[in-house]
Amino acid sequence: MNQPPDPFEFLKNLWGPMGLPPAGVMAPTLGQDEIERRIAELRSVENWLNMNLNVLRATIHGLEMQKSGLAAMRDAAAMGNKAQDSAHPAGDHSQAPAEGRSNVPQSSREDPSKK
Repeated sequence: MNQPPDPFEFLKNLWGPMGLPPAGVMAPTLGQDEIERRIAELRSVENWLNMNLNVLRATIHGLEMQKSGLAAMRDAAAMGNKAQDSAHPAGDHSQAPAEGRSNVPQSSREDPSKK
């Protein structure tokens, strides 16, 4: 009979290379030098994880700032459009066009002396 695969084999293989015993397995007593070496290795891993955590936090913060900036620009544009619409209601052409601009099409603005 074939025995079914061990469901914890993956975890054993995952943790085995790092020198950490799988959960529930008692580690043999180690010498002072081995304990100090493992502590140093785990502190290195801890520092690496903290560094990655700080990079992740900075990335999240940057994206949040970008989101806020885009929302502020969108709100400012909406307020500008709203102010422009209230200043020039539809159908109200009583205000003169801006200097140098005309509402008359280009072909109608020919010099009358040329006719």
